[in-house]
Amino acid sequence: MRRQTLQNIVALWLLFLGIGTLTGLDNTMNLFELLAKGGAVVWILGGFSLIGLAIVLERLFYFLRQAGLPPALVPELNRLLEDPQALAKAAGLKGPEGRLLHAVVEADRDGVADLRTVGGRVRSLEIQRMEFGLGTLGVLGHTAPLLGLLGTITGMIKAFMVIEAAGGKVDAQALAGGIWEAMITTGVGLAVAIPLVILLHVLEGFVERRAQAMERTLALLLERRGGAVENAATEPANPHHWEEITDGV
Repeated sequence: MRRQTLQNIVALWLLFLGIGTLTGLDNTMNLFELLAKGGAVVWILGGFSLIGLAIVLERLFYFLRQAGLPPALVPELNRLLEDPQALAKAAGLKGPEGRLLHAVVEADRDGVADLRTVGGRVRSLEIQRMEFGLGTLGVLGHTAPLLGLLGTITGMIKAFMVIEAAGGKVDAQALAGGIWEAMITTGVGLAVAIPLVILLHVLEGFVERRAQAMERTLALLLERRGGAVENAATEPANPHHWEEITDGV
């Protein structure tokens, strides 16, 4: 399952990364010529793509390392706090659900009365860890097309300045060449933004599923203590939508 997930992510990236497609529009233009014609904006967008890919791969490997609860332990969750061996069973667990389970059991053994607050605090911390880097990924994905458009506008301005300097006597072929070179940046911007935004939502889906799993774990664990779901309900299960964030990265 995990290997298939990795293959799907890589396939999505290769499918939508359109810089190679842009170079294929002209068989005489390679990637280095594309970068040269696009200027500084294309180089910046290339940096966006590399940073985004690094974030996606780091987050993907992070999620692959986060194991879920052992299937044999799930039926015992609603009786685990009454089990004398509960702390020993929770000690070796990994992943967000396991860390939440261990924290609640340990707090119960220490005599903490409000276990819902403990579980909610651990859940919030785990969600924050899982969302690390997604804000940057969202900023890159949503600014790349704008940066590409800026490059096109500046290129068009330069092209028309050349027309003005020549007194309006400009060869149509030369003008067309200047215009398509200016539009390269928009194409590259979209080619970078599309996979970044798609993979951002894929990673947000991972966070949402693990957040829901932690909510179920906490509810089952406190089922016999009453009011198990109140704490989980105070926080949204859905992760942040980073496209709405406008403050710092």
